Amino acid sequence: MDESSCLLAEKMVSPTDFTGAKRSAKGKKPQAIAHRGYKAAHPENTMGAFVGAVEVGAHAIETDVHLSKDGVVVLSHDPTLKRCFGVDKKICDCDWNYLKTLKTVQEPQETMPRLRDLLKYLAKPGLEHIWVLLDIKLDDDPETLFKLLASTIADVTPSKPWNQRLVLGCWLAKLLPLCFRYLPGFPITHIGVSIEYARQFFNVKGVSFNMLQQVMVGPFGNAMRKKIKKDNRSLFLWTVNEVEVMKWSIRKEVDGVITDDPKKYLEVCDTYEGAPIHFSAATWAKIILMNILSRVFLIVIYWRDFKLKVKKNKPIEA
Repeated sequence: MDESSCLLAEKMVSPTDFTGAKRSAKGKKPQAIAHRGYKAAHPENTMGAFVGAVEVGAHAIETDVHLSKDGVVVLSHDPTLKRCFGVDKKICDCDWNYLKTLKTVQEPQETMPRLRDLLKYLAKPGLEHIWVLLDIKLDDDPETLFKLLASTIADVTPSKPWNQRLVLGCWLAKLLPLCFRYLPGFPITHIGVSIEYARQFFNVKGVSFNMLQQVMVGPFGNAMRKKIKKDNRSLFLWTVNEVEVMKWSIRKEVDGVITDDPKKYLEVCDTYEGAPIHFSAATWAKIILMNILSRVFLIVIYWRDFKLKVKKNKPIEA
C-alpha cells in the first residue's frame, strides 16, 4: 500500500465542535454515549433503545451499520441474525422486506431499524442536540457501503446539518479515502483497540479517537490521552459499564463515555466528586486480558496488510 494513500487533506468539521466534554456546575464531564442505544433496558440497536437513550438524557447514540442483500443500510452489531433475532442467516443474504419482519429474541420484541429510520427520528424538532457515532463494520464491501451510507444520509432532510451530528467510526486506515470521497466534511473517529495502530491517525487532520477503555490504562494510555488533548481532538472510551470505570473516565477528563447504561452513567456524573479510583482485582484482570488481546489484534492487522504508514505534510487529493 502506498504510504500516503490514506492521508487526505480535505477540510473536516472538527469533532470537538459537538463531541467535546460538556460543561456543568461541577466542571467538564464526558458526554453520555448510548452503546447500541439504551442497551441495558432495551433490545440493542432498535428504535426502542435509541428513543430510550434520548429519554434518559444521553447526549449521543452509538450504533453499527451493515448492508442487506438489496442494499439497505440497517443497524446491527452482528453480521448475522442468530444472537439478536434467533435466525441462522447473514444479514447480507437477506432482503430488507424479509429483515423488517423479524422480531428480537429479547423482550420487548422489536424490529431491526434502518439507518433511515434513526435519521428520520433525529430530524424531529427538539432533537437537534443529539448526535450519532456510526460504527462502520468491515463485513460488507467498503465502497458499496460508503456509497449507500452517503445516499441514505442525503435522502433524509435534517433539522441541523448531518455533518454536525454524525461521526464516521473507522476501524482501519484504509477506509479514510472512502470517508472523504463519499462523505466529505463529516468528522471521523478511529475506533481502536491498539494504541500502536491508532497513533498513525495523528497525521490525519481532525480525526478523533474512540478507544477500548482497558488499553488506555497505564503509561502508554496516559501519553496517548495527553497527545489527544494537546491536539484538541476528542477521546471516547468503550464500553464503560462498571461504576468504578465510569468514575475513572470522568477523572481522566475524556470527552465521551460509551456505555450500555447511560442513565446510570449520568447518575454517576451527578454524584462523583473526583476522589481517587482503585480498581478491583476483576477490573485489573480484564485490563490485562484486553491489553494482551490488543497485541493479537495488531499482529492480525499487520498480517492482513491493513497497516497504513502515513507521513506528515504529504497529502493527496481525494
